[in-house]
Amino acid sequence: MATETVQISTFDTDFGAVTVASTENGVVCSSLPGGDAGAVRGWVQRHVDDAVFVEGGLWNAKPIKAVRDYLAGKRPGLDDVAVDMRGTTFQLKVWNELRGVPYGATISYADLARQAGHPGASRACGTANGSNPLPLFTPCHRVIASNGS
Repeated sequence: MATETVQISTFDTDFGAVTVASTENGVVCSSLPGGDAGAVRGWVQRHVDDAVFVEGGLWNAKPIKAVRDYLAGKRPGLDDVAVDMRGTTFQLKVWNELRGVPYGATISYADLARQAGHPGASRACGTANGSNPLPLFTPCHRVIASNGS
């Protein structure tokens, strides 16, 4: 198999350090502020075949600026930052729908399942949400239960 370069950067924000890992196609994995950089590296090792890590790199410049601005309240979201999502077909459908949930809005697990083309798969959407490798870029925090909780 061919190797794939992954540029990885950890940087400070007002809410704690964030780690982003990017391929030439976009951000492939990130942490939340204060998250574990080792967990990001581990996820990449499990999901990107023959990943070769490069510390820093130009691929991360735009995502780093975007995350800092987002967390500082200078921009409403990160939907214009390129991502390189890796997951099952179902996970990719769910995560793509999540990227369309606007800043300040929420969606129920049931509605998310319907929009992803899998009505009745609310729990599976919850599982996909829980395995989201791009929590800042794919806003899983915008999903709520049907009762509003």
